[in-house]
Amino acid sequence: MEPTQPQPSDSHLFDGKSFVRNLTTSPGVYRYFDAEGELLYVGKAANLKKRVGSYFLKPRMEPRIAAMVSQIAQAEVTLTRTAGEALLLESQLIKTLKPRYNIVLRDDKSYPYIYLSGNEDYPRLAFHRGAKSGPGRYFGPYPSTFAVRESLGLMQKLFKVRQCEDSYFRNRSRPCLQHQIGRCSAPCVKLIDVDDYRNDVRHAEMFLEGRSSAVIDELATSMEKASAALNFERAATLRDQVAALRRLQAQHFVQGASADMDVIACCMEAGIACVSVLFFRNGVSLGSRDFFPRLPMDSTIGDVLAQFIAQYYLDRQVPRELILSDPVEDADILAGVLSEHAGYGVTLKPSVRGERARFLEMAQRNASAALTSRLASRHTLLARFDDLKRVLDMPESPRRLECFDISHTRGEATVASCVVFGPEGPEKSHYRRFNIAGITPGDDYAAMHQALTRRFRKVVEGGARPDVLLIDGGTGQVAQALDVLRELGVEGIRVVGVAKGPGRRAGEETLVLADSGETLHPGSSSPALHLVAAVRDEAHRFAISGHRRRREAARERSTLEDVAGIGARRRVALLKAFGGLPGVEAAGVEELMTVKGIDRGLAERIYAMLHP
Repeated sequence: MEPTQPQPSDSHLFDGKSFVRNLTTSPGVYRYFDAEGELLYVGKAANLKKRVGSYFLKPRMEPRIAAMVSQIAQAEVTLTRTAGEALLLESQLIKTLKPRYNIVLRDDKSYPYIYLSGNEDYPRLAFHRGAKSGPGRYFGPYPSTFAVRESLGLMQKLFKVRQCEDSYFRNRSRPCLQHQIGRCSAPCVKLIDVDDYRNDVRHAEMFLEGRSSAVIDELATSMEKASAALNFERAATLRDQVAALRRLQAQHFVQGASADMDVIACCMEAGIACVSVLFFRNGVSLGSRDFFPRLPMDSTIGDVLAQFIAQYYLDRQVPRELILSDPVEDADILAGVLSEHAGYGVTLKPSVRGERARFLEMAQRNASAALTSRLASRHTLLARFDDLKRVLDMPESPRRLECFDISHTRGEATVASCVVFGPEGPEKSHYRRFNIAGITPGDDYAAMHQALTRRFRKVVEGGARPDVLLIDGGTGQVAQALDVLRELGVEGIRVVGVAKGPGRRAGEETLVLADSGETLHPGSSSPALHLVAAVRDEAHRFAISGHRRRREAARERSTLEDVAGIGARRRVALLKAFGGLPGVEAAGVEELMTVKGIDRGLAERIYAMLHP
């Protein structure tokens, strides 16, 4: 791909016609910027000259396009070899840069997988989310955590493959509860040999690949051989396993959905779109998920579906069939790119009959119901923002609220949180945590001052700024916020403290206005207070979860790790012998020497480290 240099303009007006005259007819991606250098739009084109020219040579344009074109001050293009490459690049840029006028899939959450470890005599099955860096196989992605947990539960019942952590597995001296209730074959204490266990693992893999019928056939054959050999106990076990698999097939296999496919429906209303997806793999329903992409004006359902498919599937496993509620533009190109990405043929089907039509109707009902719920929530949220405007006597409704909170345990592992809400609800991609250091433990004022300083330095550098800054606390915490804003020269932000009411009862909070020192008591029926309380509670939750993780990480690191000559095995032996670190700290040199592998010199070093 061959990028071209941006075409600057000395004024806000951009000479689009001149820019188009110099363009090539090659495929590629084009980008528009405003006078401040902010990215407005990313688009793809099989013919750049023709596509870009449509923005500047038409006498009349749609309102959304006209609004965007009026802001263009700069443009750049990147040439690609094919239209498929252009589609891939467009998708990547939209997901990374989130331009203002593009449809953007708001999907910052990684998807869960089932992980089967590799390079082991006794592999394990486990829930996995995050980078797929470990040796082994990853099955998924699944639409929800529940779907993974449910599948893992079935694996335990059907194949008894272990799911415990390696550290737990290696230190067992007797079978655990999972073996006693019939959900693990206890490889930790060698109650099953390696070959039999690997056979169970192979059957589990086949099941996760959707080949349950082949598993049933193999088990049935083994059952007959065991019966012929008069090994009736083994035959009975295999019979029960086959029966369980057949019951599972009856519950989960759906007639007409024998192939891999996703059914995708989109509904739009009042400027909001919902994309609902039903996931099927080898006839097994994996559940559904709803998405609400960020939507510019005048988008069509076809636009939304095309952008959703490009952004969602190009970095995930794609099924062989995508059943769509509406046709999409450039469907052939999109299907070709997905096929190349997947390594097999992928088809997009906007028109189906029979059972697939029934699944599509189901997806459409899901999308409609989810959109109705979202609109109701949005209406309530907008009403709360409008009431906050009234309560705070602001000229217009705020567009961005930020709230800060502090969490610690007696000064340990202090964490500050910053959460962001807009008229669409929480903007989780903008949430931030600040690990506080260099203050007197337990000094909430100093912690708040440090967190606010770090956050609003970004505002000074051109970062997003809130209309209203909520501080969990009273006049003392509010004073810290005012000091920070004055020190950094940040103006025009309404600062409001949220103090707990009498008896700390919800609905009786006091709002402390920083600019006037006035206190307000909106009351439990106030929509504005409902909004403020929801934002404050979210900041509190986000701070506590960060604090707990930081505290646990700190406590997991033992002081013993700093003693020369103490490795993992000796550290575990010490902690087991004395019931934890407090017991080790209370032990004398002679007592420490009673632990295997600890001589006098090492015991003295341990004692000196723990008693500085």
